[in-house]
Amino acid sequence: MAKKSMIERELKRQKLVKQYAARRLALKTVAANLDLPMEQRFKAQLKLAGLPRNSSATRLHNRCELTGRPRSYYRKLKLSRIMLRDLASFGQIPGMVKSSW
Repeated sequence: MAKKSMIERELKRQKLVKQYAARRLALKTVAANLDLPMEQRFKAQLKLAGLPRNSSATRLHNRCELTGRPRSYYRKLKLSRIMLRDLASFGQIPGMVKSSW
């Protein structure tokens, strides 16, 4: 189980990303538009740099929904490999059977 503080930090980042997504997208389009004057694009870049760092989507890290484990994460199921194996062994994931040969 991951530390509670790390899980909370990740939830805070997700909230910030969602909150600033529209503003960040608008500033990025202005900054990337080469038809606009250089001063206007530079101001947009400065405003973009002024936004909180944790509002950037690249700072998010996928974590297991049950344990908060950050590594070996399956995106489709939102679970770590350990929890996936445990749930599959107990038959709680439909259609998944533990293989044996």
